[in-house]
Amino acid sequence: MSPLVKIRSERDSMSAVERRIADFILENALLLRDYSSQQLANALGISQSSVVKFTQKLGFRGYPDLKYSVGEAIARDNGDADNVATAADASDDPPGTVLWRRKNEAEEATRLINSRETVERTVQAIDAAGRSGKVFIIGLGEDDIYARGFALKLSLLGILAIYQFDAARMAANISTAQPGDVLLAFSEHGKHPGLCKIARFFHERRGQVITVTRHTSNPLRALADIALVVSAHDDLPYIQSLVYQSSLQHLLDTVFVSLCESDDTRHAQLVANLDRIQQTLDS
Repeated sequence: MSPLVKIRSERDSMSAVERRIADFILENALLLRDYSSQQLANALGISQSSVVKFTQKLGFRGYPDLKYSVGEAIARDNGDADNVATAADASDDPPGTVLWRRKNEAEEATRLINSRETVERTVQAIDAAGRSGKVFIIGLGEDDIYARGFALKLSLLGILAIYQFDAARMAANISTAQPGDVLLAFSEHGKHPGLCKIARFFHERRGQVITVTRHTSNPLRALADIALVVSAHDDLPYIQSLVYQSSLQHLLDTVFVSLCESDDTRHAQLVANLDRIQQTLDS
């Protein structure tokens, strides 16, 4: 994994000081070769040991190793250093260009931090629950849009999806959960106490909990059997929300496509349902 992608993907789970270091490196990747660890520390007004700990936490032997790795990554990008150097300078690019760049960066980071094993476990859990049980899906606020959309996709595959946007109603629905059923809980920040209670109730029913949150340490993610995470950040709130939504949708589409391709019967069910829907709309 490129060190810049790694830094970007881990940023949401970093401390405030670590985020300052990360942002400096991401915004000044081309200039990093001219900075010693002490000079970087001085530029940020922090201790040199903070810089060293930051690099080691990312898995590098030390700051020189990180600096060399960043230089190699830039060289591999066919000398496209201008894009790296100006990545954070929105004033030099049309807004659409900056947004596309941020989306591409976030989607790549999200793809890398959700390992193939994690995605496969998610697909297997949903597939198994769809064959002999139920998939419960909930999202509150803006997360409801993605929870509802994913519930519809599962229903097209012939998977029984019980969708709710109300925590109290979902708590009641969970009384019908059986061992092997799956709960998909969508929460960007993973801090809603109601969702955490629902996850605990679901564990009592011996079901599997799959959470979809930001790539941060949060109470809901801590309760997950399988945690899908989204990496997305930007200094501008309106950009950050769009980047998060784009990366989340890309992650969900990856799971959906994997479900389609893992079983010919499910794919046939999808085609049949789409045809039935079209006939209904044409009538």
